[in-house]
Amino acid sequence: VRAQGDTYQVVADVSQFEPPDIVVTTSNCHVAIQAEKVAEDGTVCDTFTHKCQLPEDTDPLSVSCTLTESGTLVITVRRR
Repeated sequence: VRAQGDTYQVVADVSQFEPPDIVVTTSNCHVAIQAEKVAEDGTVCDTFTHKCQLPEDTDPLSVSCTLTESGTLVITVRRR
């Protein structure tokens, strides 16, 4: 988690996954990123999990995500 002006950002490289395979959840000042790649035969061939705690002064209703063309997931949260 890094401070960027009046926001905090969490950045993760999820370039090996397709956008529908990536799930971001928030709960109690925590952000969780989960991604899972499933092979054609139904087996899971790659996973990614990252959890981090957001600072106390974040606005939990302001969480937003952007996935860049290069596969970088940027999660932004406003500071109070």
